[in-house]
Amino acid sequence: MTKGNSTKITDELYQYVLAHNPPLDEIQRGLVRTTWEKFPESAGMQSAEEQGPLLAFLVRLTGARHIVEVGTFTGFSALSMARALPADGRLIACDISEEWTAYGREAWAAAGVADRIDLRIAPALETLRAMPAEPHVDMAYVDADKENQILYWEELVPRLRPGGLIVTDNTLYHGTVLDESPQSRGASVRAFNEHALADTRMESVLLAISDGLTLSRKR
Repeated sequence: MTKGNSTKITDELYQYVLAHNPPLDEIQRGLVRTTWEKFPESAGMQSAEEQGPLLAFLVRLTGARHIVEVGTFTGFSALSMARALPADGRLIACDISEEWTAYGREAWAAAGVADRIDLRIAPALETLRAMPAEPHVDMAYVDADKENQILYWEELVPRLRPGGLIVTDNTLYHGTVLDESPQSRGASVRAFNEHALADTRMESVLLAISDGLTLSRKR
């Protein structure tokens, strides 16, 4: 069996990585800081700092104009993707919390991208099922409750255009995907990983970025 990369990501090396990625702008950094100040116990749900520039890069790489985000929290990832969209691009952001997303709304307005983001406060499955059934989505970012990941996938894949991309966060889930009897969320993530891998409509790669990031392209 081949051994993977043995580089250990120390705090110092992580700062080096951030220093060699596109930097967060003032509004992004302010939103990250505000999230940790206002919601210290929940702030871990925010996408990792290095994922902001990566998501923006993927938007530009795919030429995405229609994005769906499942799980918005305080809006950092939506802000990062919306800034990479063309002026006529749109991002549908799905969340259930007015409190959390209020901070996102403020940041989106300050960044001048509020008109590109359609925030829908409702269970994400309801929002997805109300969307047109034909393939029209260029890119999706899924970072919500892990128990419904497979259901989100099954709603998104038919609506994804050929060559479109689904980015799924937390697919290592703090390493619990390896547990003999993982917690319910770990078990849900492991089931999702197997489901995505076996789906012949898609090709997927799981990357050891942050807490695990899976990129899935529609064939």
